[in-house]
Amino acid sequence: MAPRTVFVPASRVERWFENFADRHGGFSCHVESGCLVASAPDGASCCAALPFRRSYDGPAEVAVFAAAVAAPACWGLLLVRKGGFAVARLDGPALVASKVGRRHVQGRTKAGGQSQQRFARRRANQAREAFEAAAEHARLVLAGHPLEALVCGGDRQAVHEVLSEPRLSALSAVRSDPWLDVPDPRRAVLERAIVDGSSAILEVDDPSVG
Repeated sequence: MAPRTVFVPASRVERWFENFADRHGGFSCHVESGCLVASAPDGASCCAALPFRRSYDGPAEVAVFAAAVAAPACWGLLLVRKGGFAVARLDGPALVASKVGRRHVQGRTKAGGQSQQRFARRRANQAREAFEAAAEHARLVLAGHPLEALVCGGDRQAVHEVLSEPRLSALSAVRSDPWLDVPDPRRAVLERAIVDGSSAILEVDDPSVG
């Protein structure tokens, strides 16, 4: 089974590793390539990375790693799909400004000929208008602020379309991990993404699962 990705908030990191030890008979740690790596006697392992592409260079101790999982003073979040968008600016864990928007983009059709061509053009126009709206709100909420990082999610092509807006070039320069695979952005989706975007990123390889 391929490794799975788990987002773990700083307050839960130590407990997560305690549970990992209980399930796998303990573990040993070492630091490798800016990550804390835990290896269990049964072959399970976990590679824990800090959010925002930060490199961990502390001791091989879970408590110290957990203390390093922190959000910067100014960071942003951009979630875009054809059905909507969400954008937020944060100060550490605190939400400073945000906007969630919904846009209607028609689904695919089975019609053929000229009807299908007209439908495709209408759908493309709707998608373009949706991305333009997302770009404008990203500009209002995020542009002009000293962002240290921008976490993105949703549909990769949609995010690319939004960030290709020339006025958002500074945002592309601070794009950061993790990528968040989210459904159409709503307020609840944004709130979950804020937590996941500032959490430790754990790649867990458990041979006993699958």
